[in-house]
Amino acid sequence: MKKPLIIVIIILVVLLALPVINLLRWTFQTKKPLDIFIVDKTVSSFEREKHKSLNWILASDRFVKKENKTSYSYKKDYYGFFPTRPKKAKTWDRREYRLANVIEIADSIDAIYFTDTYGVFFNDWYQGINKSRRSRKLYGGLNNTDNFLIKEMKDRDKLIIMEYNSFDYPTSEYDSYRIQERLGIVYRGWTGKYFSTLDTLSEDFPIWMTAMYRKQFKKPWTFTKPGVVLLRDRSIIVLEEGIHLNALPVEIVTDSAYCAKYNLPETIAFNEWFDIIDPLSNNVISNFRIGTTTIGDSLLINYGLDNLFPAVIQEPDMQRTYYFSGDFTSANVPVWASKFKGVDKLKGIIYSKKPDDFRRFFWLYYKPLVSGIFDDYYNSLTER
Repeated sequence: MKKPLIIVIIILVVLLALPVINLLRWTFQTKKPLDIFIVDKTVSSFEREKHKSLNWILASDRFVKKENKTSYSYKKDYYGFFPTRPKKAKTWDRREYRLANVIEIADSIDAIYFTDTYGVFFNDWYQGINKSRRSRKLYGGLNNTDNFLIKEMKDRDKLIIMEYNSFDYPTSEYDSYRIQERLGIVYRGWTGKYFSTLDTLSEDFPIWMTAMYRKQFKKPWTFTKPGVVLLRDRSIIVLEEGIHLNALPVEIVTDSAYCAKYNLPETIAFNEWFDIIDPLSNNVISNFRIGTTTIGDSLLINYGLDNLFPAVIQEPDMQRTYYFSGDFTSANVPVWASKFKGVDKLKGIIYSKKPDDFRRFFWLYYKPLVSGIFDDYYNSLTER
């Protein structure tokens, strides 16, 4: 057999053997029993994008259910909105917990993660309907039962993680106020997002924004460049690249101490929805920074806003309550890849170098942050 052919065969054997080896390494990795309560009320497809990336991390890090030591299923192991088959029928169910069971739940579980509470609306669920800002709610919003469960979890010093849109519509003003008070923060009422184009001809552009703009400013929408849109009730702010924004429109910046603790980058682009909060006495792990020009700064000041505001906060005493002010869990990652030990070493080839590739955010920021939070918490429980 010729030497070049032998080399090719060896390379092929190694390439085929590596996935098997890494699967075995994952299989025999020490399991971490932890009962985690996942709540996702925004499941508008069978892909369940709003919590799939969380389940990816839990599976990769070998967090398992205490009762049977199995991994968490992104299809079944959550509370909230459940699409049911056949897909064409557009039927759905819900899995909920009752107020009467909250004490029992808080006693039995170790952690709770509200990945998304916005909910599912008529225009989201039934395709082909013209999109508007708000349509009839099918299901969603934080409620009194959720609020009571968060209180009981805090009283027991257990891990709580919540994400973007926990305070805004469709959560009632009363429940929103109570949860803000519970977390020790103030929601400023503003939400926002970066858009790669503000051109109304773009397929993904929310056309309802133009009506808001025309009503507020009494002039037509003429924006076509990339930009950031901020919304509050009936108010809209448009920051356009080249006028109000520089080349880095929205990024997450992290203090060096937290970069070292969680292995986070100092800065990373973020292009999903976010909300603006006042952290009060909470620890700020990371901030959002909008890359405004002098003109952009002046526009924000007119509305009482700053270009720097919290992205991740942590309750300062027990340090077991977190709020993520962005839509962090939206990465649609392949679940099968979570069962290969060391797959993160390939992260440089499974996302592009483009700043707006949301997979970069998952691999470089969300995954190490969530892994670090859960590892710290798990270790604190096992050291008792």
